[in-house]
Amino acid sequence: MNKNFLALGLAAALLAPQVAGAEGFAINEWSAEGVAMGGARMFAEDDAANVAYNPASITKVKGEVMKSSYTYLSPHGNYKLYDSNNDEIKGEPTHNKVHAGWAVGTYYVRQINDKEWFGIGAFPRFAMVSEFERNSKASTNAFFSKLNGVSVTPTYAHKFDKKWSAAVGAEINYVGLELQKNLVIPTAGVNGTTQIEGESYALGWNAAANYAFDDKNEIGVVYRSRIKHSLEADLKGYGTKSPASTLGGSNDVFGNAYGVVTLPDSWDIGYNHKFDKKTRLELKATRTNWSTYDALNVYFDKSLIGIPGKVESSPSAKNWSDGWRYAIGLEHNLSDKYAVMAGFAFDESSIPHDGGDFMVPTGLRRTYSIGARYNDKKQTVAVALGWMDVGTLDFAGHPEKGDAYSSAHAYDSFTKIASISYQRKF
Repeated sequence: MNKNFLALGLAAALLAPQVAGAEGFAINEWSAEGVAMGGARMFAEDDAANVAYNPASITKVKGEVMKSSYTYLSPHGNYKLYDSNNDEIKGEPTHNKVHAGWAVGTYYVRQINDKEWFGIGAFPRFAMVSEFERNSKASTNAFFSKLNGVSVTPTYAHKFDKKWSAAVGAEINYVGLELQKNLVIPTAGVNGTTQIEGESYALGWNAAANYAFDDKNEIGVVYRSRIKHSLEADLKGYGTKSPASTLGGSNDVFGNAYGVVTLPDSWDIGYNHKFDKKTRLELKATRTNWSTYDALNVYFDKSLIGIPGKVESSPSAKNWSDGWRYAIGLEHNLSDKYAVMAGFAFDESSIPHDGGDFMVPTGLRRTYSIGARYNDKKQTVAVALGWMDVGTLDFAGHPEKGDAYSSAHAYDSFTKIASISYQRKF
């Protein structure tokens, strides 16, 4: 065993940069090959990113490999706001501010012997970033929202025979959350800006299994546990103090905020078919139990307007529903060194009318992607391009909680995707 390479692999995985995804929440863009195949990449040969897509498939890695992947996501979208009479509010900005994000993945896999493998990855499972004009009415709901996320997943895999392989791993999940919005309470003379910023670490686990019927057909299942975060954050209110406040000092309020969020568990079910030595097809279905995201309630240790008992919390019911993601991916080897890939994915929308907001203003999603790969005996380079067509989303505003609109309509939204991966064998 080369201890220097092992140390390098572990350090690269553990020190992977924090990421911010595009408008969405669940991230599936873990490698360029995965992007190219629509996320249907559970059975790849000699790919360290199997740590993310299907831990049981790290048994397909020969020797020792390291991989890094960088995916660029650029979200674009339009929206309309409506008042209590269902009349469109005119004079508003009609689109988001383009705030691109990166999904970064780092992976290391080592074959211990003919039966055992070790792998570790650092990649985002949940992340998002969205931004809107600060002077818009949408800003009373949110004008800047960012969730940085990274999961570190040490994994052990075992190959029982030619048909069965399985894996189990831990997940160390980090989230960094920042929320900004305008706080407008005319009756209290308040017109300010609030910012909540904090981070949290929590533990989860995953398990996976593969079964090969023959040389051409294989199935796999991956389960990832739910993860509960207890977030402690800094609270800042700029210009939020009411003229009626009995507290002295500036018009700003500083304190602490607290909240609990449960990230959902999920199931991946995949099927792989090899037509011949050059061409294979993957199908994948993912069930994500978004119903765990029932609320985003944030509690403050002091009043944002400086009047005890007033604006000491920010309750927000979500009540998302469980949803499915379906993907199909095709990989064709042009030669021993070159391959092309294509994919398509369809994501159901899990956001109900009363649970939508400008943090994640996305409906159902269709993603079209293509890619290419070069490899020799020591290294692999892959690139991919994708286009995510985001469906419409209608959601309610909550004027009683400070929203300056009664309903919203997000439409003509899309995300541009570009990815590159590099893998090295030792």
